[in-house]
Amino acid sequence: MKVEQLISEISQISPLKRYGKVTRVVGLMIESRGPQTSIGDVCYIHLKEKEQKIQAEVVGFKDEHVILMPYTSVREIAPGCLVETSEKPLQVKVGNELIGQVLDSLGHPLDGSELPGYLSSVLTDQNPPNPLQRPPIKEPIEVGVRAIDSLLTVGRGQRIGIFAGSGVGKSTLMGMIARNTNADVNVIALVGERGREVREFIERDLGEEGLRNSVVIVATSDQPALIRIKAAYTATSIAEYFRDQGLNVMMMMDSVTRVAMAQREIGLAVGEPPTTKGYTPSVFATLPRLLERTGTNQMGSITAFYTVLVDGDDMNEPIADTVRGIVDGHIVLDRTLANKGQYPAINVLKSVSRVMNHIVTEKHKRDAEKLRLLMSTYIDSEDLINIGAYKRGSSSEIDEAIHYYPQLISFLKQRTNEKVTIQESIDMLHRLFEKGE
Repeated sequence: MKVEQLISEISQISPLKRYGKVTRVVGLMIESRGPQTSIGDVCYIHLKEKEQKIQAEVVGFKDEHVILMPYTSVREIAPGCLVETSEKPLQVKVGNELIGQVLDSLGHPLDGSELPGYLSSVLTDQNPPNPLQRPPIKEPIEVGVRAIDSLLTVGRGQRIGIFAGSGVGKSTLMGMIARNTNADVNVIALVGERGREVREFIERDLGEEGLRNSVVIVATSDQPALIRIKAAYTATSIAEYFRDQGLNVMMMMDSVTRVAMAQREIGLAVGEPPTTKGYTPSVFATLPRLLERTGTNQMGSITAFYTVLVDGDDMNEPIADTVRGIVDGHIVLDRTLANKGQYPAINVLKSVSRVMNHIVTEKHKRDAEKLRLLMSTYIDSEDLINIGAYKRGSSSEIDEAIHYYPQLISFLKQRTNEKVTIQESIDMLHRLFEKGE
């Protein structure tokens, strides 16, 4: 750590400590009389029977009382416990030494080991880059998934939503991207995951190869709502650190829906009125502020994939609709395709990359449009074809779609351990139509 940084941190330390006292606990919330503090500041609640303190965050005020939400359970907190303010928001340690680590929401190693002592500290809640300081997206980034690289080409610094119901292959797709991408480093946030699935994702989907180049932040579903939200903020802060080092970062968050649900819990607890489907106004204020932090800046880029868990495969539910309006494109995983054994189950007709047309060649764009047209033509006539009601020769467009359909499906399928570069994907797309030209 630099001497100047140490001097700066020492100068910010107050010689006085401010305390308050817990007055009551209601559900997730703790009320205390004092101390003097601000929204977002971290406080320490001293337990009476033990020489121990737990962290909590200021989330509101009510009748001159401070409303706190703890980062752990509230079982051992009693009336009269001292509340000490740190006078600053949550900070996490960042540095290149985090690569290959699995961390909790507060930036501590999940296996209980110690972080190196020479890491820098950054705030978890930061402002998005100035819009005029965001360089335009001019080049593609390799994802390593053939259907995405060829038909939904992602730009370096683009933000994409992955929309899917449960069990359609989101985690598997994320693992493929983490292993196959040519980004400098991956930052992966698992928010609200089942405890069983965390290790399965790290060992099976991500693998040793993927973990070697990744930082994984985990908050399981049994943890408090505030911890689940902090996982998203901590992951974004770590990605921002690597971006500011001039690196091209691949960030993946699974899932934004669980972040929104956690924010809804907090909003309802502090007295916000429920609005659309029970989501509070703070949910719709939090999402754009969080998602806009990724993307490009003058030093580097964060290419972000945000998964959205849609209830009952309803792509128009409030969170899906909000996220789709913020990000730069969306990928829809279709349960019907998954049931047919097509993996990854990407519905290319319902998916779109909003920057693809600006970063690919005219031939690439033309062949991608032709594949979409053939797929659309076949799907529209599929029922007639399957029952034998369509007679060959009735339509040249349908005849061409029937001819190409098996090749198109073969092109869109990809084994999880199959590694394909973006150039190989584009060349395969061109070869599909070379004989017909």
